[in-house]
Amino acid sequence: MFAPARLGPISLRNRIIKAATFEGSSPKGVVTDRLVEYHRRVAEGGAALSTVAYLAVSPEGRTDRHCIHLDTASAEALLVVTDAIHAAGALASAQIGHAGPVADGRSNGAPVLGPSRAFSPFGTPIHGVTEADIERITGDYRRAAALAVDAGFDCLEVHLGHNYLLSAFLSPKLNRRRDGYGGDLEARSRFPRQVVRAVREGAGAGVAVTAKLNMDDGVPGGFWVDESVAFAKMLAADGALDALELTGGSSLANPMYLFRGDAPRREFAATLPGPLRLGFKVVGRRFMPDYPFEEAYFLPLARQFLGEVDLPLILLGGVTRLATVDAALAEGFAFVAMARALLREPDLPNRMAAGQATESRCIHCNKCMPTIRSGTRCVLVEPA
Repeated sequence: MFAPARLGPISLRNRIIKAATFEGSSPKGVVTDRLVEYHRRVAEGGAALSTVAYLAVSPEGRTDRHCIHLDTASAEALLVVTDAIHAAGALASAQIGHAGPVADGRSNGAPVLGPSRAFSPFGTPIHGVTEADIERITGDYRRAAALAVDAGFDCLEVHLGHNYLLSAFLSPKLNRRRDGYGGDLEARSRFPRQVVRAVREGAGAGVAVTAKLNMDDGVPGGFWVDESVAFAKMLAADGALDALELTGGSSLANPMYLFRGDAPRREFAATLPGPLRLGFKVVGRRFMPDYPFEEAYFLPLARQFLGEVDLPLILLGGVTRLATVDAALAEGFAFVAMARALLREPDLPNRMAAGQATESRCIHCNKCMPTIRSGTRCVLVEPA
């Protein structure tokens, strides 16, 4: 766990990655001291790679107006973040993507885009992208990758999960196109594969490129592990990636499938505007169902990729104990990603390495989820 390891062209000081979790620290898309401090604490705490989330490649691809759009100005501002991470001895990763149907179009002042025309669970119209949109967005990814390198990032993570745009294209439920980008898996994967190759072109040879891939959308008729393994093999054959981080769930329709544990419906509803709050009382339990927490809950699905996909694999999903990390690495996973555990205790890797801790104090109450609108944090930790 604590030995140096290679991730494509870069060397990490250990095998612990801080998974991308939206920091809620970029009001109106601006880099702040809080964002810098968020990642400085993670880097000083011993993680090998801290992932900045979420950087949109296109203006309409932001989750909302408080998401950073990766352009020339924001790339220059993000140098402060990567410098802080590097000064603490870690490397920096940028999660880049297009929110697609997950985007808040009203906040962005732009249409919400998806593979096909539809309505979101909250009634927002989703516009099917044209082939011209696909080419434009592919170019946006290529440019964003180059800008991220200019901003000092050592690794780029392409978001292929949670029913963001590329994940939505992979979903047989959301992608009902009848052109060359819809139908069987080969066609549905065409746009995501095109983007991953474009990101590699934009990043160049000295930067690692990974992808966060859904194994299971967590919704009936969605993307499922059999197609995900087949798609992962396509990505491996394309040769543009250095690793895959395996995830699941849908920010559009089933976010709790990703988190597991308690569903903070009351706290989440309190962050919504009045009309949406009333609507959420009706659909809240369906949108955020309860899932019992089990440590390393994605491990059974992720095992299906071992021995099948010729890429290093990153295990994600409620990993909290040192013994679980060691067991996962022994099974063949190359790295382990942590999110809530490091939100509760940014110094957990250092404490584990020193023999001062064997597991995280995170209780999986998930009350960190609603704090993304005011600065993502563990509500059980007193502010510094």
